[in-house]
Amino acid sequence: MNTNQINYLNMGLMILSCIVAFIMPFELFLFSYAILGPLHYLTEISWLHKRQYFSPGKRDYIILGALAMLISIPNMFPHFYDMLGPKDTEGKPIYTEDTLNFLTSMGHAMPFFAFVAFAGSALMIMAKDTRKRIIGFILIIVVGYMFHTERIAYFALVVFLPTLVHVFIFTGAFILLGALKSKSLSGILSLVVFIACGASLFILFPHTITAPGTYAAKVYDNSFIVYNQQIFDALLHRTANRDTIYSSAVGVMIARFIGFAYTYHYLNWFSKTSVIKWHLVKRKSLLIIFGIWALSVILYLTDYRTGIMALYFLSYLHVIFEFPLNFHSFKDIGKELQGKFRAPTPKIQ
Repeated sequence: MNTNQINYLNMGLMILSCIVAFIMPFELFLFSYAILGPLHYLTEISWLHKRQYFSPGKRDYIILGALAMLISIPNMFPHFYDMLGPKDTEGKPIYTEDTLNFLTSMGHAMPFFAFVAFAGSALMIMAKDTRKRIIGFILIIVVGYMFHTERIAYFALVVFLPTLVHVFIFTGAFILLGALKSKSLSGILSLVVFIACGASLFILFPHTITAPGTYAAKVYDNSFIVYNQQIFDALLHRTANRDTIYSSAVGVMIARFIGFAYTYHYLNWFSKTSVIKWHLVKRKSLLIIFGIWALSVILYLTDYRTGIMALYFLSYLHVIFEFPLNFHSFKDIGKELQGKFRAPTPKIQ
């Protein structure tokens, strides 16, 4: 497929994702996250690994991977501890004071680790000299520690950066960069359609309530409802209960946007297979990828929340591994825009 064909295909996928998000926003997100998400994580990590994660240092990914693990612990550990840890006579998990203090400390440190990963990725690209990197990381650690307890740091770095910023803002940046580089009408149109689809979810049919079905609501209750409540808290400064999330106009609008953003983010990745060529790996690697994906889908179908927790580290890992590429993209966007608006050099007669 050529560039124009891919752009028009993506416009179709945007519109399709948008239409389904209007009809069944909660179901769309649950489906995309469980079915498309794991395959996206696995294939993108494999693709990034072949390209050294777009970072000049051969072992930079080890630092990013360690930070992803530290960020994942506060969410993963309690779930599996509840399943496998010691229990009292009533079957309730037993948490020692040390365990609770550890989890509390790790939870409070999540914005700090996320900031170090994000800012550190920018440093990895800008500084190749070891001395400059060490100094830069020290400064990043100091700044991150100073602000990690702030409420805005938690919402920006933990609630939004690995979720909607990753799937919508960064995806939009890739579309913009493609349009600038190709200088094609189809590239510009794809960016316009992307923005229009996102906006339409808040503008069109604002009072149409498309609440989830019984099964979807039950799954959502045990998985993502807290995330929607965090969005209400962060952006609207409101406490949202279950009815607010599922049965209010604003709650449904937010669900529409989440469903659209995640679904198209995944579809965009797979639509560009002929360009990205993530599938060009050894047959054994491809079998492993699809084998893990099949197991993850079975796990989601068996117990959705356990599926989320089992793949939580993998999902966070692919977000953090992509940070260097994100910074490269913004850097290239700046170059492209600078070239377009720079005054031509006058010719000397």
